[in-house]
Amino acid sequence: MKKIRLALLSGGNSAEREVSLKTGEMIKKNLDPKKYEVFLFDPAKDLKKLTEAIFKKRVDVVFPALHGPGGEDGRLQGFLETLGVSFAFSGVLASALAMDKEMTKKIFRREKIPTPKYFVFSKNGHLSLKKTFFPCVVKPAAQGSSIGITLAQGPGQLKAALKKALRFSTKALVEEYIEGREITAGVLGNQKPEALPLVEIRPRCSSFFDFRAKYEKGGSEEVCPANIAPALAKKIRDLAVRLHQALGCRGASRTDFILRGNQIFVLEINTIPGMTKTSLLPQAASKAGIGFSALLDRIIELALEN
Repeated sequence: MKKIRLALLSGGNSAEREVSLKTGEMIKKNLDPKKYEVFLFDPAKDLKKLTEAIFKKRVDVVFPALHGPGGEDGRLQGFLETLGVSFAFSGVLASALAMDKEMTKKIFRREKIPTPKYFVFSKNGHLSLKKTFFPCVVKPAAQGSSIGITLAQGPGQLKAALKKALRFSTKALVEEYIEGREITAGVLGNQKPEALPLVEIRPRCSSFFDFRAKYEKGGSEEVCPANIAPALAKKIRDLAVRLHQALGCRGASRTDFILRGNQIFVLEINTIPGMTKTSLLPQAASKAGIGFSALLDRIIELALEN
């Protein structure tokens, strides 16, 4: 059988470059060499080489192992669509909407999906403490991996939190902090997406799931499947599928929730979920009987459907 020629993209110019490089290494190690001929490209320096390879029909499918601006926000997806090549994960619109947390929130409201109260602060904005709720989570409006995020307990911490967030984005999202259980739901599919088992995240080194809790060894404990009543778990999984469809996602997505008692709040949706063996989506897939290599196969199959 002819091997699939796969362009694996990792690196890039975002603040999540190092995470992306490690993800790319893990994916390459777990792609079956009998099925795939893999070519590595770093969008920070290899876009010309990638374009030439696509034009010369040397690439069948592109697998972006990228996170953050320039890789996950629709720009790369538009570039690949213009070149007419199949690629994994969501297209331009879904990627752009999911990366811009303000736009995502607006979709949540339109779809009547419960989400924490929020307001958006821009670099040239005027801060009014009257509409601020404490404690609050302050984060860049267009960034991932919890980079630039702060839990502000009061007005004295807010200014520094905004300054930190605005180093990574032109807008900062100031969101009501809801204490509860952190749950994430992975979804696989294009036209008929299905939710994977839920994962509960229990941060150990931080009070919430920040960058340290995500990437430090032992920073968090992940429980899969999450110990949630079946009816409530189904409601969360159904919401994840609904959001996947509402944004027009394809391939795979992962939606993050806060559960306060039986009350569900949606935080955000990720169109290129973490893709190492220990990342949340692969853990959930494993519980569903889909090993890491098989998960990569499935994502590539879904890409080639398009």
